[in-house]
Amino acid sequence: MTGPIRVALVDDQPLVRMGLATLIESEPDLALAGEAADGREALALLRRTTPDVVLCDIRMPVMDGLALLAEVAADPALAAVRVVVLTTFELDEYVFEALRHGASGFLLKDAEPTAILDAVRVVADGGSLLAPSVTRRVIDHFGASRAARPHPRLGDLTEREVEILGWVTTGMSNAEIAAALVVSPDTVRTHVSRAMVKLQARDRAQLVVFAIESGLRRPPGR
Repeated sequence: MTGPIRVALVDDQPLVRMGLATLIESEPDLALAGEAADGREALALLRRTTPDVVLCDIRMPVMDGLALLAEVAADPALAAVRVVVLTTFELDEYVFEALRHGASGFLLKDAEPTAILDAVRVVADGGSLLAPSVTRRVIDHFGASRAARPHPRLGDLTEREVEILGWVTTGMSNAEIAAALVVSPDTVRTHVSRAMVKLQARDRAQLVVFAIESGLRRPPGR
């Protein structure tokens, strides 16, 4: 990426937006693309500025975060925009749905400033925010009660890619999965990349959602 990472802020609380704006503008590699107080304002902002990353509240008036995510996913012009959901609780009822709708991850509103800045950079670089402990709780809380609906392209994956896909749902990194399987991180990275291409997942967060919905919630013995 050339130039600063452009970040849009979407939250109905002015104090939250002000704090995040001050944080973003304090970093030389980040730039504030704009602010919005609800999803409708945000959609207009995103279409006007096409930021790299959006920090978005999930509960807002007029149009909430889920509706905004759906609009972003449906607009080809916004395909490169990455959305990080801001939530008050790790097990907010909307978290899993936000991931299903295309969010690249989520952050707690009381996260440390350094964690927020790191998250923006990770997502802008194509990564996702899926810490193992939080991912497992989200999967157990929201995924376990759902009937498996295998992805229509799941059959295109090799047996090894399906196995790796199960490991991805743990929230572990490629290096951690590689250590558990006694293979190289490059091998895991290759399988993950191929699975993403075959399932047409936009990032690792969406890959986890596809795996959960397909019934691959964790590898055997985990």
